[in-house]
Amino acid sequence: MTDPTPSAPTPPPLPDQTAAAAAAQTPASTPSAADPDDTGVPPVVGEVTDVGKGFFAALFDLSFRTFITRRLASVFYLVGLIAIGIGFVVYFVGGILSGISMMWFNPGAGISALLATIIVVPVLTFLAVILLRFIIEGVVALIAIAENTERTAQHTKH
Repeated sequence: MTDPTPSAPTPPPLPDQTAAAAAAQTPASTPSAADPDDTGVPPVVGEVTDVGKGFFAALFDLSFRTFITRRLASVFYLVGLIAIGIGFVVYFVGGILSGISMMWFNPGAGISALLATIIVVPVLTFLAVILLRFIIEGVVALIAIAENTERTAQHTKH
């Protein structure tokens, strides 16, 4: 008896060579089909040229057609990290001092408070940093989707 093996799947068809030649002749400013990471979206935040006349025009755009969130994402992240850092110091020092003060009345509760502070506060701080990053990445991704959708809609109208 022979064991029938499934045949290998057929590969997808190759792209039309004329389309590849036309893509090679396009200017460097347009995204290339060969680079899947090039979405055509301008670089995210941190560029000095991003802040200026266009930034303030976008800030006071009452129709919300221009997004500033991508430009300010790193600023929001930095402010969030500073706030989380301040919270860490306040809760960590407060927990240590509280645990030490409890040791005078109830040594078991004081030691438990110290251990809980040393373990729980850094873990919660770490989780807060991860949550902050997730939220900011999600918002930036939504804005990128909106920008790409608007650009696609503009190209399909013509």
